[in-house]
Amino acid sequence: MTAFDVLILGSGLAGQSLALRLADSLKVAIVTKRTLEDSASAWAQGGIAAVLDPAADSIEAHVADTLTAGAGLCSDSATRFVVENGPRVIRWLIDQGVPFSSDTSSPIGYHLTREGGHSQRRIIHAADATGAAVQATLTEQVRAHSNIAIFEQHIAVDLIVGRKIGRPEEGCLGAYVLDIANDEVRTFSASHTVLATGGTCKVYLYTTNPDTATGDGVAMAWRAGCRVANMEFIQFHPTCLYHPQAKSFLISEAVRGEGGLLRRPDGSRFMPDYDSREELAPRDVVARAIDFEMKKHGLDCVFLDISHKPADFLKEHFPNILARCLELGIDITQQPIPVVPAAHFSCGGIVTDLRARTDVSGLYAIGETACTGLHGANRLASNSLLECLVFSEAAASDILANPRSRADSLPQWDESRVTDSDEAIVISHNWDELRRFMWDYVGIVRTNKRLQRAQHRIRLLAREIEEFYSNFRVSNDLIELRNLVVTADLIVRSALKRKESRGLHFSRDYPEVLPKARNTILRPTDSSKT
Repeated sequence: MTAFDVLILGSGLAGQSLALRLADSLKVAIVTKRTLEDSASAWAQGGIAAVLDPAADSIEAHVADTLTAGAGLCSDSATRFVVENGPRVIRWLIDQGVPFSSDTSSPIGYHLTREGGHSQRRIIHAADATGAAVQATLTEQVRAHSNIAIFEQHIAVDLIVGRKIGRPEEGCLGAYVLDIANDEVRTFSASHTVLATGGTCKVYLYTTNPDTATGDGVAMAWRAGCRVANMEFIQFHPTCLYHPQAKSFLISEAVRGEGGLLRRPDGSRFMPDYDSREELAPRDVVARAIDFEMKKHGLDCVFLDISHKPADFLKEHFPNILARCLELGIDITQQPIPVVPAAHFSCGGIVTDLRARTDVSGLYAIGETACTGLHGANRLASNSLLECLVFSEAAASDILANPRSRADSLPQWDESRVTDSDEAIVISHNWDELRRFMWDYVGIVRTNKRLQRAQHRIRLLAREIEEFYSNFRVSNDLIELRNLVVTADLIVRSALKRKESRGLHFSRDYPEVLPKARNTILRPTDSSKT
């Protein structure tokens, strides 16, 4: 058994910033499926939203924009909490040495951009690769810190909770973790365990997320006894590069923020037909418009055109997008970019309070895996990294203020009744089937019939996967597939419960918005649990 004060599952911005805030006082472990650098945070392009220029912007304006995007479901207290703490956590990143893009003509010394749904320029960024710059800066410090133990190529199998081992009063005690390289399950004991495992969008066939976004935190928390909320609200990013050689390459929201126009293949614009905000409408509006245009005209993609901007401007603001498109034969200074929507962000997740605490004592959730109340029915662009930073700070404060005893002994992982699988094809087939029908039936536009078809298939797959899990040794792919099917079930159940169209959830059966906004909350004690 390996023992720590704090066990952090996940190595994105939420996990790494939490580790750095705690490591001077506590013994911290970071468990990550691949390497520290592999996370959705590192893929984030646009930037981080915060009120940094009070002469031109205000807390009230940022709060109002967030509430508007969230379509009536944002928590007022959570939204204000995040926005008010935003400037301070950005200063913390600057103090860590993050190289944000400068602007000598700006009163704050940094260039701020504007994205869809924002009334002001308030997104601080590092060119068009903000996540990579932030992640690289923090990773260097995490690797250098003597009080942070790093376990790369490790994946959590499940949380260890007291009620499952005859100690119900003890909450979360740690986790069982598969050492992928050595093919053995290790027991981690921890006073505090933190889920920072990222999102769920790998449950869809087309996604902007890395392969690691398999809903692990949500599934583990659900099995541990935590509520989940608003799982039906999956944000589909409107503009993912459409090219057979481009896997999950995002074309940043900032391209539209800086004047990019969406066009049909004949060059005509279509966003003015859908919303008065045109290309700067919130993501759900833009994604549905693109989806409608593609279905109406039988298109493989639409086009995002920013070629009317000077080439030097594009080289300065979008160097990575420019370079990647050039590699694929697309010169964005001369040509429009072929784009399609793709699953991008999970607005729902594990229910937490303003200190990042879950329903299970000793267990916290931060980042995309959590449902804090900030995003409501639709996340405002560039609020996600902000949420990671604010709630990692909140979790750190709560952990430091509430010492908790660590379990001296825990049951070891039992493999005495399982064998090695000779049927790996079952995993790959089920993985592919799940992601395809989620895309077809639980995508941008939904119907009851599609959702019921998806639910029927999920229940068949869940039984098959659980039988496989019970009889064979665990592997990385099996663990992820088991978590994906739980996540898919929660998304579909949540979608079936919502009898309206709101934010990211659009139902043809219920196209109207109900007068009162309500959260969709699922409890593991529900009799309908798959």
